[in-house]
Amino acid sequence: MTTAPANNADKAPEDRILGTLPVWDLTDLYPGNDSPELNADLDRVAKDAAAFSGSYKGKLSGLSGKALGAAIAEYEAIDEIMGRIMSYAQLVYAGNVSDPDVGRFYQTMQERVNDISAHVLFFALELNEIDDKVLAKQLKAAESGRYKPWVDDARLFRPHQLDEEIERLLHDKRVAGRSAWNRLFDETMADMRFDHEGGKITSEEVMNMLSNPDEGVRKKASETLGQELQKHARTFSLITNTLAKDKEIEDKWRHFARPESSRNLANKVEDEVVDALNKAVQGAYPTLSHRYYAMKAKWFGKEQLDHWDRNAPLPDADNSIIPWAQATETVLTAYGDFSTDLAEIGKQFFDNAWIDAPVREGKSSGAFAHPTVPSAHPYLLLNYQGKTRDVMTLAHELGHGCHQVLAAPQGNLMADTPLTLAETASVFGEMLTFRRMLRSQDDPAKRKVMLAGKVEDMLNTVVRQIAFFNFELRVHTARREGELTAEDICDIWMGVQTESLGPAIRFDDNYRWYWTYIPHFIHSPFYVYAYAFGDCLVNSLYAVYEQAENGFADKYLDMLRAGGTLRHTELLAPFGLDASDPAFWQKGISVVSGLIDELEAMD
Repeated sequence: MTTAPANNADKAPEDRILGTLPVWDLTDLYPGNDSPELNADLDRVAKDAAAFSGSYKGKLSGLSGKALGAAIAEYEAIDEIMGRIMSYAQLVYAGNVSDPDVGRFYQTMQERVNDISAHVLFFALELNEIDDKVLAKQLKAAESGRYKPWVDDARLFRPHQLDEEIERLLHDKRVAGRSAWNRLFDETMADMRFDHEGGKITSEEVMNMLSNPDEGVRKKASETLGQELQKHARTFSLITNTLAKDKEIEDKWRHFARPESSRNLANKVEDEVVDALNKAVQGAYPTLSHRYYAMKAKWFGKEQLDHWDRNAPLPDADNSIIPWAQATETVLTAYGDFSTDLAEIGKQFFDNAWIDAPVREGKSSGAFAHPTVPSAHPYLLLNYQGKTRDVMTLAHELGHGCHQVLAAPQGNLMADTPLTLAETASVFGEMLTFRRMLRSQDDPAKRKVMLAGKVEDMLNTVVRQIAFFNFELRVHTARREGELTAEDICDIWMGVQTESLGPAIRFDDNYRWYWTYIPHFIHSPFYVYAYAFGDCLVNSLYAVYEQAENGFADKYLDMLRAGGTLRHTELLAPFGLDASDPAFWQKGISVVSGLIDELEAMD
């Protein structure tokens, strides 16, 4: 395994405690940026895409079912090669966003693949134009019928599809439009250095200080973060305004009435289901976040918590650094207690160089699991600093990775899961890890700290993400009336934060700028509600698990294996759950509320 020199003598003491942190090895995708293998794939897929267009354009409705199945299989193979190339480029870029040569390579790959994919753009468009009766007959053939879930999903967008020339224009302009603004955001964030106590640190390092046990450290970090973000407010506001306007224009052309509707359609979830989730969580603010933060303020001997105290460890918390080896054992043991099969899949990520864990300059902040393509394997990016939350992040991203491995046999077109269900395995992995850690703790004071930590994670996942969702709704709605100033966006941000976190949290002017660093708003508009969807879903699912007899784990793994072939109603039916029922969300919320009840009873 390739590893980072995290235990070298010149490293800080806390880094030496972490142990040797893994760094991913991307050669399973390509040996290098200028490798013959990468160049050969670029040449081959360009020829294949052009030939595919010549063979099938304008002919789909007249194909037999068997021939249509062969055409889809060819399309899938071409798409997978392009996916492999772009996965590699994205991972290289995430590893060092600040390097101009890496940025140039990433942009070049985007442009090359964008040009190649233009040859096959017609395929999904023309497939959607086939008459329903003709297509139904074609899909009776085994060769095409196996792709029916993918065809059905593609045809969901029929009412929003534009003429091919317009679709081609939008496709070609993407690299100079939304993708370019995304890159500007990433590189701005990666290049930022925060002046802090005589030194310069990264955004990841300063945000890590916000959960430091020392209030003075937290307060200073919050000031450093807000002041530096404010310096770049003009850039972040321009990016936000431009992308919101870009989305509004495309939504008008595609006849999406609401800013979030295109995301909901892509997630295969009805607007009404998302509305029910949003309404349920907002209605629960007083019994969830408002109640908990008032209780936490009392624990800290205050009437109100300053915003830099929101994620502060409790006074009795164990703030010792958790070595990587211990985190690995904790997560894999928790997975193994549930399913040895799941643990064996997870172990592959540690036995091979599939994880990039160290914090380093230029590296993308946060954490993610990238599925790459079914013929390869997923990769995990972390910024591991040894906190309990970092262990939970590892459990979360490993859940994604295991899900992606299990779904891979569905093939390149049907392995991907809608975002709402993509969060199921990750949040479930977190829950397994937390519950195991809680079971092993007998000390009442330490159990209280653990419960409080879990409640805070749930509030960050459910309440905070729904607040983020409503922030986006308000920004995109207001942007339709004209460009927003940085202060306008700050006012919207403070409005949703005050509503969601409640009167026990006190804000200052530095906090007004915290919206600027959240990448989901830029890369994936309206993604964020998927976290709340997944958390509430997993809360209900875990309750079924606790009451279930043998066989739950097998059904759970089958659900993950389905990938994108089934909708949420079909996937949850074996567990007796229905996300379209408004009461479903109350069940998930009641789990969080119940943990807060438990904490109140400990006082």
